Amino acid sequence: MPSTDQSKILQIALSLIPQLGDIRARRLISYLGSVDAIFATSSRLLEKIPNISATIGKEIHHKMYLNRAEEIYNNCLKNQVFVNFYLDDRYPNRLKYLYDSPLLLYTKGMNELNFSKMLAVVGTRKATDYGKKITKELVAQSKGQNVVFVSGLAYGIDIHLHQCCIENNIPNIAVLAGGFDFIYPYEHKKYIQQIMECGAIISEHPIHQKPDSRYFPLRNRIIAGMSDATIVIEAAKKGGALITAEYANNYHREVFAVPGNVDKTFSQGCNLLIAKHQANIYTDWEGLSQQLNWKGNVPNTKKSLIELNYDRFTEIESAVLAQLHQNGELPLDELAWKVQKSVPEIAVIMLNLEFQGVVKAIPGHRYKLN
Repeated sequence: MPSTDQSKILQIALSLIPQLGDIRARRLISYLGSVDAIFATSSRLLEKIPNISATIGKEIHHKMYLNRAEEIYNNCLKNQVFVNFYLDDRYPNRLKYLYDSPLLLYTKGMNELNFSKMLAVVGTRKATDYGKKITKELVAQSKGQNVVFVSGLAYGIDIHLHQCCIENNIPNIAVLAGGFDFIYPYEHKKYIQQIMECGAIISEHPIHQKPDSRYFPLRNRIIAGMSDATIVIEAAKKGGALITAEYANNYHREVFAVPGNVDKTFSQGCNLLIAKHQANIYTDWEGLSQQLNWKGNVPNTKKSLIELNYDRFTEIESAVLAQLHQNGELPLDELAWKVQKSVPEIAVIMLNLEFQGVVKAIPGHRYKLN
């Protein structure tokens, strides 16, 4: 059995193969059982696996990727950077169940990425005094609520969110669009150490990877995916904040938007989200926590399986009910992952079970036994 170090090197190497990609890599792991098994399988046999071409089969065994992976891993050890593979316990659970989640994440600072309450805050790079005020009030009102904030370290709302968290000693996570050696924008490098003191910086890219325009939209999927909800403070009609909101909606996560004056450029994006019913209106922390079921409700985990007549349910419905009985309550995407069905398929099943009075939908796209 390979050592922990060797397994990490193989995981990194797998993530470096551009022709493979995160989605196909996860399918290959599922097919063969482990990353180690992939590298132990000959190119000839790999080519026979569905969606694995002869080119990919040969690329997997190219020494270049293993050599580069070993170099990256050694740099991670030297710089106290954690490498979290998507099957690791410390990989963000909210992100793990999404179809397009990164194969691995590099983390520096705290290596705990799973908290009971996680909130993404994004907005325009040209934040107004109004946007900054709302951000400051949001962070201040969250004190004592054990919330961890997530943003992208960008100009405007993002960096103001990180600054407010630092001032209030509230854990926050900055998701980067490049490696840790190339903090972007450079002016915000001075905040990195303070962020790491009670939070973390994370990236799907190796330490020496320079930021690239292609990486910023992909970075936004991590921000949305590892959070319970996304709040858009200010946004124009187009931009990164709206991309993050779109990802959150696609992941069946709650989205909130701060309404603003109709004649202000950086209120247009938020007002549009609200008008199209793609976001809830954000007014204050009280309303947000109520919408997200963060008011201290305790899920009922003691419902007896004997009370449910499983003969009346299909195999997949029974599997879903068993998961809810075991876990108390679960978000829709995690349910889908646990029973190996797509989110749209599970959404239909949950609606049917809700009509039967067996399950109950609660805020945050979560479900529990009724």
